[in-house]
Order: sequence, then C-alpha cells, then structure tokens
Amino acid sequence: MIEVEGFHHVSLVVTDLERAKRFYGEVLGLQEVPRAPFDFPGAWYQVGALQLHLIVHPGKTLRGTQEIDSRDGHIALRVKSYRGALERLRSLGIPVKEKPTGRAPWPQLFLTDPDGNVIELNAESLD
Repeated sequence: MIEVEGFHHVSLVVTDLERAKRFYGEVLGLQEVPRAPFDFPGAWYQVGALQLHLIVHPGKTLRGTQEIDSRDGHIALRVKSYRGALERLRSLGIPVKEKPTGRAPWPQLFLTDPDGNVIELNAESLD
C-alpha cells in the first residue's frame, strides 16, 4: 500500500516566466524560494508549508483560455481577508468571479493567471 503523507507541491505550466513571476510575486504576494537547477526555466514559491512550482513550457498551456471557470481544474489558496483580496484584484484591474456565498462553506474568489490557470482565493469569512 502507498502511504501518502500529504501534498508537497503543485505545478502549473506557464509560457512567459517573467510575466508569471510578476503575477505570483507582485499580485498574489507569494515568496519565491530557491529552485533546483533544472535544464528548463521555472520558479518556486513557498505557500505555507507547501510549494507552488511554475514550469515554463512555451506555447503550451493546460486550458488555452482566460475564461474564469470555477468548475475547471484549479488551485485554491487561503487568504487572510476576502475583502482585502477583492479590493487588491479590483485595484489592479484583474477580472474576478465573486462567490461570497454558495455551497462551499467559505467565501470564494476565482481568477486566472496570465496563462489561464484558474486560481481560487478563499477566506474564513467575508471580512
């Protein structure tokens, strides 16, 4: 039997590393950490106890669209403040799908990165 201990990291495909780093570092405020010396470009970010790995694959994206679809494959990040995250995204002109209430037991915001990867931001409450 395989005994899974938990998640270690999630990888997302991006096509333009500098554009992706601006989004994940400046917009979402994630902390970039040292990356192993692979023979292809990418970046790693610390997200709590886990990591997010960006892998550059020119011309390839998983979705091929910027449409915000909350039912598509996505990563979910817990944020401290729903309202604060929403205000930040609005101030930057980033399209966002708001779900302050719904079937999920927490408020949710959905957006895409520049390559169309869907990201859910959720919070404990609407504060």
